Amino acid sequence: MTPQQSPAESAREGRLKRFGAVAAEGVASGAPNTGLGEILPIWLARHAVPVELIGLLSLAGLPYVLKFLWAPLLDRWPIPWPDRRRGWIAVLQGLLALAIASLALVQPTREPLTLTVIGLIALIIAVLSASQDIVIDAYRTDLLPEEERGAGAAANSLGFRGGTLVLGSGALLIAGTAGYRLAFVAAGALMLMMIPCTLAAPRLAPLPHPVRSLGEAILGPVHEFVARTGRRRAIQLLALVLVYRLPDGLLAPMSGPFLVAEGLSEGQIGLLKSALGILATMAGVVIGGLLFARLGMNRSLWLFAVAGAAGNGAYWLVSRSDAASSLAVAGAVLLENASSGLIGTAFVALLMSLCNPRFSATQYAVFSGVYAISGKVMGATSGFLVKLAGWEHFFLYTVVSAIPAFLLLQVLTPWNGPGARGAFDPGRDPT
Repeated sequence: MTPQQSPAESAREGRLKRFGAVAAEGVASGAPNTGLGEILPIWLARHAVPVELIGLLSLAGLPYVLKFLWAPLLDRWPIPWPDRRRGWIAVLQGLLALAIASLALVQPTREPLTLTVIGLIALIIAVLSASQDIVIDAYRTDLLPEEERGAGAAANSLGFRGGTLVLGSGALLIAGTAGYRLAFVAAGALMLMMIPCTLAAPRLAPLPHPVRSLGEAILGPVHEFVARTGRRRAIQLLALVLVYRLPDGLLAPMSGPFLVAEGLSEGQIGLLKSALGILATMAGVVIGGLLFARLGMNRSLWLFAVAGAAGNGAYWLVSRSDAASSLAVAGAVLLENASSGLIGTAFVALLMSLCNPRFSATQYAVFSGVYAISGKVMGATSGFLVKLAGWEHFFLYTVVSAIPAFLLLQVLTPWNGPGARGAFDPGRDPT
């Protein structure tokens, strides 16, 4: 605090710095995580790589599901400068810059060796990106006090979407005018530019009892979580993490095919999902952050889950019509995207509240890995459900799939409660 600043002004400046840092790291997370995933299939398709081989590229995303396996290493062996989280973030951003830029050295062909090299680079990028996510999630969890987690989750989501747009759309624009090699170099440069932002971010206070052994880093997160919550509640909390966004996970893979079935062109789908849809999601994130500050954790979890079910219900209403108007289809897409932004804000805040700062890298990685099951494993059944039941009944099923989350919310986050039962409490639980 400078001599000219009042305590209120100093506190406001501190909040803005924290939110700015969280948003910047969200950009760094979204750029390789989702943005690069939009470029690679198009790049390969432009070089006549068969679609069945392009589809195999999604297997490179497995590190995002399995990242909890090496998260304890990042808790156990932090890089101490500039603090226990930002040291690893800066190193990983440098490595990501090199790995992404290395794609400029490869020219796609149908040759197995070339495709293997591209697949290995994509896998390396996924491992580095998943590792960066581990530490960024931990940094955000350790940095934000409880009262700032809703707004912080919104700032992270906005940054993530911004990173996806900048790297995904920006690199494609560069590729269209100057070629993919320059596009990949520019994408690598973007990651390199994130390092100064990381080094300038607020410093974390040192832990009074840091992790001292690998055994403690591996077993400590589980023991601490179960001791804090009790075995039964631990299972219930993991179940809530699994099913809270299940309607979203089931709908996501089928939203595009449904728009094709409704007769929309590629240009119309791109406008709706990639442009207007992302803007609607970002609007939902902003509204979610503002409402979270007023409603608190529990009421936000309830109301945003209702909004998510309503977004899926809009698809159901459209599917019931034999000739739905383009305006109705667009309304369903935008409502679902906006509700997804709301849900994501509350969900990220919930995950942060469940983590002990001693083990936040590992615990958050476990929780996000459990959530990934609903989005990647359960979501993989969505096409079969459409085949068996048709679009109308499929969308109704996605709405009904919200019921398990509401049952668990009643037990774990009652409407008038201050937070999730079993959440980490710095005043009671040891760090």
